[in-house]
Amino acid sequence: MRHNKKFNHLGRTASHRNAMLANMACSLIKHKRITTTVAKAKALKKFIEPLITKSKNDTTNSRRVVFSNLQDKYAVTELFKEISVKIADRPGGYTRIIKTGNRLGDNAEMCFIELVDYNENMAKDKTAKKATRTRRSKKNAAAATEAAPAVEATTTEEVKAE
Repeated sequence: MRHNKKFNHLGRTASHRNAMLANMACSLIKHKRITTTVAKAKALKKFIEPLITKSKNDTTNSRRVVFSNLQDKYAVTELFKEISVKIADRPGGYTRIIKTGNRLGDNAEMCFIELVDYNENMAKDKTAKKATRTRRSKKNAAAATEAAPAVEATTTEEVKAE
């Protein structure tokens, strides 16, 4: 019986699942965003978030623990040098899953999983917000356009008079 055993086995043996999640985590660290199925993305989120939390404390032991899970020197270096600096003040929730629809071949539910602090599009929306403009009614806009040519006409008449 599997009472209280909640993680998704993804139809794989334990060694295959661990290798797949380690490879997906390395790809996510290197590319900052990957496309996969929703089930794999949810499993990857549970796999990588504790590793990112561990990377905030840059000690030899934490590097060894992360390397034992990832098995990729480049990914561990990038995680500790770049990513941990960028997410230092974030208390959790380092990844975001955005669903993209179903795959054509087998109708599997697809999504992309990304590191939250590395999406420039989402960051621009929050930081660079346009200045709000007040809305004018159509009557005021029509009156303003009629008044503008009258002002120009008086200025041209003054120039001709000089």
